[in-house]
Amino acid sequence: MGEEATAKRKDDHLDLCATGDVEPAQNSTLLECVRLVHCAMPEMAVEEVDLSTEFLGKKLRYPLLITGMTGGTERAGVVNRDLALLAERHGLAFGVGSQRAMAENPQAVATYAVRQVAPTLPLLGNIGLYQAVELGVDGVRRLAEAIGADGMALHLNAGQELTQPEGDRDFRGGYKVVEGLVRAFGSRLLVKETGCGIGPEVARRLVELGVHNLDVSGLGGTSWVRVEQLRATGVQAQVGAEFSSWGIPTAAAIATVRRAVGPDARLVASGGLRTGLDAAKVLTLGADIAGMALPLFRAQQQGGLAGAEQALATILTSLRQALVLTGSRTCAELRQKPRIIVGELKDWLAAL
Repeated sequence: MGEEATAKRKDDHLDLCATGDVEPAQNSTLLECVRLVHCAMPEMAVEEVDLSTEFLGKKLRYPLLITGMTGGTERAGVVNRDLALLAERHGLAFGVGSQRAMAENPQAVATYAVRQVAPTLPLLGNIGLYQAVELGVDGVRRLAEAIGADGMALHLNAGQELTQPEGDRDFRGGYKVVEGLVRAFGSRLLVKETGCGIGPEVARRLVELGVHNLDVSGLGGTSWVRVEQLRATGVQAQVGAEFSSWGIPTAAAIATVRRAVGPDARLVASGGLRTGLDAAKVLTLGADIAGMALPLFRAQQQGGLAGAEQALATILTSLRQALVLTGSRTCAELRQKPRIIVGELKDWLAAL
């Protein structure tokens, strides 16, 4: 794919995510099936809540990652800098979108370069699994080094690629690529899905290969299959419509992956998280960090950095309130509190 085509696709994605129907109404994270138990007498002050954690060897004030969305165009560069600055101010982690455009056109590095505004935050680079096959380990390492990333996200997006008109069709050899990247990046590698979810079987195999960090990125938020369906025509558009609800709901993915891999792997839960209460729920299900992008991106598109700041303030206030109302001072305490699982999520947990 030429660099101009890649850049156009990136801006198409931004347009659709800003205003389009990229979250099919029938899709659900199943977080509505998770009920936290109210503590009528929490015996604590809001100021006592400590949400700090570690990620990629750095301390976060909040267990939140602004997940990678974009890069490769001037508009994308503004989004990345605004949201990275926001993450820096509040002690969050930040990831850039796929660096495929940068691999094709090294001058695009400026659209991913956020260190000037965010010198201390944990920063993730990003490349697709099958672009990593083409680049090789050294090529992936150069992408990370070029933006001063602390770690590298390797994204899995077979569902998106099959619907994308110019997407990949050969998905062989993925685990071999992961093995090589584990040797190169060690605990600085994160393997993530892109809205269809990672299930327990795949998660277990990735951890056996030495992957320390997983982002389940489940069904329920932005459907990248739907995004590509909206760009496609003919048969691909029709099939994309069938598969825009394909995947493992985020709540089911995080709970079953935690059960499968045990306590040592670092788990990010993304895919349809929109509120601080959503973040609290995935933390109770086994996530170490909650990931989100679309609500902050849309706030930035509508109101600039100030709009994103206001949206984030609401999310952080809600998360702190969830801890107080469950009588939890820390995320570790929150995980020990009772929770009720109802509805369809019970079926997923029983089946997986």
